[in-house]
Amino acid sequence: MPKTPARTSSVRTPVVLRDFLEIPYDQLEEMNLEAKQQRLDRVKEDRIKELRVRYLTNEKRIKAVTVCFTDLEGRLQMLDYDKKFLLKSYDNLTFDGSSVRGFSAQHESDLRLVVDWTSFYWLPADIFGPGKVLVFGSVLSATGEVYRADMRGQLKKLSTELASKGITANVAHEIEGFVFRGQDAEQHFADRNAFDFVSTTGYYHSLPNDELRHFIDGAAEAQRAMGFVNEKDHPEVAPSQFEMNFSYTEAVVAADEVQLYKLLARQVARNMGFTASFLPKPVTGVNGSGMHTNISLSQKGKNIFYDKKGEDGLSTAGWDFIDRVLNSANDICLVLNSSVNSYRRLDPHYEAPNQIKASAADRGSMVRIPVGNEKSARVEVRSVAPDANPYMTVYTLVKVGLTGPKSDGSDATKRARTRFLPDNIYDAVRMFKSSSVATDLYTETVQERFAALKTASAERCPRQLGSLIKASEIQFHHEVTNQYLWSRF
Repeated sequence: MPKTPARTSSVRTPVVLRDFLEIPYDQLEEMNLEAKQQRLDRVKEDRIKELRVRYLTNEKRIKAVTVCFTDLEGRLQMLDYDKKFLLKSYDNLTFDGSSVRGFSAQHESDLRLVVDWTSFYWLPADIFGPGKVLVFGSVLSATGEVYRADMRGQLKKLSTELASKGITANVAHEIEGFVFRGQDAEQHFADRNAFDFVSTTGYYHSLPNDELRHFIDGAAEAQRAMGFVNEKDHPEVAPSQFEMNFSYTEAVVAADEVQLYKLLARQVARNMGFTASFLPKPVTGVNGSGMHTNISLSQKGKNIFYDKKGEDGLSTAGWDFIDRVLNSANDICLVLNSSVNSYRRLDPHYEAPNQIKASAADRGSMVRIPVGNEKSARVEVRSVAPDANPYMTVYTLVKVGLTGPKSDGSDATKRARTRFLPDNIYDAVRMFKSSSVATDLYTETVQERFAALKTASAERCPRQLGSLIKASEIQFHHEVTNQYLWSRF
């Protein structure tokens, strides 16, 4: 009997047609740390630009450059430019500012986007896709000036002014968040008025293979690869809550890292079928999330906030900084706590930092003075919500701490008395709108725009919120809202 001929498979081996850049994590870390150090050393921007343009020209495996900027409320905006187009047009990028909430009006919509070549990041391909690099941009008006509503540009301008005097503002953020089951859990909150925890372990508690631990590990690995210089990470007090800490760095770099931290956390969570949420208080009855903001000032490499003999180890300059921040606490509260939901966090039952005072021990104080030494002495502003615009927050705290009005009365009086931050957004908006401090910080135009955005969100929520988290404060929260959700009011 004749043999049956062997069957030839009709399935072809796929042909790899694309060869886009994918860099191992250890190599990514080295490249990003080197770029970060150039930035911290303030290598001239023209020199950095020359290096980056040459790199993009020679590296054929890059297809696109992601250029980021941040709107007035703190949302990260990202545009992917074809690499070849960007190399030809990076000095003439424009966009429609009227489509960005808090930016220009329709009749003056054209804004310029200038690449900040010093803020260049090589990206983990498993998170961002292969063949991409990321860079932050500065927004300019049509006349070429730093756009007033671009708080990153304002912070960079302030940082440059301080550098000319030999001063560096050093900042580190401690950002808490939650991880919930399901993608887009915030947008679907109204379906059942509840979030589904991925873990109920608790503070510092998690098994090595818990889903929350897998998420934290994945996000921390990506951060490390992007040059964050990680310190520690752990589950927080509330169920499914996390915190990942990274080192002090220069103010603009630190604020950029906040945006990248949240972006990485959201994408890593999404890849796992989860949602990373930075709502300040997403769940009734458990602790909310904060963004503790640690600040110190150095001059010629010396920490000017440190004085071994000073009260709580702080120098006169450090206490003056605190005094100015506390004196303007109500003026700037809306900036530090900019959503309806953030005022739920300022609840004394859950370690709320709602007292306008400074303390080395009392965690209910707006400002804490951590135990420190010559390197680590700092001021920790605890009453900052994780949804605040990080550029606006850092700009505000540094500017007010250095140049804001000082309080009247003796040191003993101003540190002993206890006042409280507003417990609702309406009071915060009212104080912000009437504040001459806010006018001086942002200009009257930006002050009015910011207040109007906050009022519009507040008016979509019940004025008397009650004790339970409401769907509207989630749906119209500025970090999760979009044109479709907004129109459903």
